[in-house]
Amino acid sequence: MQPFVMRESMEFDVVIVGTGPAGLSAAIRLKQINPALSVVVLEKGVEVGAHILSGAVVDPIGIDALLPGWRREEGHPFKTVVTQERFLMLGEKGAWNIPNALMPGILSNRGNFVVSLGNVCRWLARKAEALGVEIYPGFTGVEVLYNKAGAVIGVVTGDMGVKKNGSHGLNYMPGMELLGKYVLIGEGARGSLAKEVIARYALDRECSPQRYGIGLKELWEIDPIYHQSGLVLHSFGWPLDECTGGGSFLYHMEGNKVSVGFVVHLDYKNPYLSPFEEFQRFKTHSAIRGIFTGARRVAYGARALTEGGWQSVPKLIFPGGVLIGCAAGFMNVPRIKGSHNAVLSGMVAAEHVAVAIAKGRAHDEVAGIEDSWRVGVIGRDLLPVRNVKPLWAKYGTKLGMMLGGFDMWCQQLFGFSFFGTMHYKKTDSAMLEPAFLHDPIRYPAPDNVLTFDRLSSIYLSNIRHEDDEPCHLLIKDKKLQEMSELTVYGGPSIRYCPAAVYEWISEGNNKRYVINAQNCIHCKTCDIKDPNQNIEWTSPEGGEGPVYSDM
Repeated sequence: MQPFVMRESMEFDVVIVGTGPAGLSAAIRLKQINPALSVVVLEKGVEVGAHILSGAVVDPIGIDALLPGWRREEGHPFKTVVTQERFLMLGEKGAWNIPNALMPGILSNRGNFVVSLGNVCRWLARKAEALGVEIYPGFTGVEVLYNKAGAVIGVVTGDMGVKKNGSHGLNYMPGMELLGKYVLIGEGARGSLAKEVIARYALDRECSPQRYGIGLKELWEIDPIYHQSGLVLHSFGWPLDECTGGGSFLYHMEGNKVSVGFVVHLDYKNPYLSPFEEFQRFKTHSAIRGIFTGARRVAYGARALTEGGWQSVPKLIFPGGVLIGCAAGFMNVPRIKGSHNAVLSGMVAAEHVAVAIAKGRAHDEVAGIEDSWRVGVIGRDLLPVRNVKPLWAKYGTKLGMMLGGFDMWCQQLFGFSFFGTMHYKKTDSAMLEPAFLHDPIRYPAPDNVLTFDRLSSIYLSNIRHEDDEPCHLLIKDKKLQEMSELTVYGGPSIRYCPAAVYEWISEGNNKRYVINAQNCIHCKTCDIKDPNQNIEWTSPEGGEGPVYSDM
């Protein structure tokens, strides 16, 4: 039994978890509607934007709605407008350009901006603080608080200064209770508190299982000769096989910087696949590698992203709170965009919560949120693309992409889909197959010029974790991990983790599972892909993890 801890408490009108686009937009909108509202936003990173990682090409529709007139301001982060876009299908030996005229209109990036989403969030945080929003960086939300009726009434922040053995260090400080009339959860994909409330209130009872991808990203400074400001390049195909979904992005930003990334859908079957190594292989393609001539890699990171779409969005509302942004799963997979919907979902939640508080309500379900998003801008964005990911997963890359394109064209031209709404039946973890069904994949050694190993990569993530603290990666059953994860599936955690956290080490005739938690970049892939759901990611001490810059 855990010892009783006396905690300080603070009361607010609204408590928001997460300083991503959704959480900050909700905070701003609340104060726009009623400046007297007390609003606090928690951020587990050491600063706003420290854990934000995205491509990113941003559709400004959300920012335009939240902050009309922002384009006339000095100091905003939207410096690079998309000037040209290309879409490639890669084979092992060549590349085929897909004409833009063949792409459905919804996939066009005309009018969008190439940005660092972390810098967008830093900018939004300044806007929020100017309105009186309180932002607490370095504080994790580790526990949901409920009243006797079972409604959410707040969250508990993580204790500081706890040692690995559970004792309290000299700098120990217990977490606080932050109480609110409503709690908005915007932790991003696979957040711990979102998982808890979804399970407690069975919010996913009537939707398909959520699907995820892992996005890996590097930031490079390239030779000005190869830089084309505003160029957006996407690809699919090689190095992934026909049965494995994913693709790449390559965005030219200001200052001769290029954002290059690779997404692997986490419904893949082969336990020997390594998303990190596939990303490194991608950069060696003849159609890609030339841009890195004379270039320098300056940053690296990885993050899980929600890919289930329309049919996997759970019920958003629960007694006392709302799911917003990628915690709910508002990413548009074929557009490779979610930040615009995150902003819009934060605004929708804020507007309905503000009305509820004005009427004297608290700790109840704000039903209007659930009714409005599907018939609003978010729904109109997600509905026409709802079958692209399911078709891809069912029919493979080439046929699936063709059918997905056909479906998007039908809905654009006729408002009709021959496929109706396709659903997922399995989670990503259940899609992994036993090792005996697959051959090991031999990846080339890194050259440390264009391709790299994981340890040198995570160094660029500016990771910080205390050595003497409890491990935040929990193995529920250690015997199961050896009997199944290792023996049946060939130890996939050592490959799907993009940060070299997990190792199986030989000790005589036995294998020992080692968790290098200090390497963790908080991508959440282990929590998603472990075939037995035997690994649970929990929040470490506040302020830890990566510190991304310009990502």
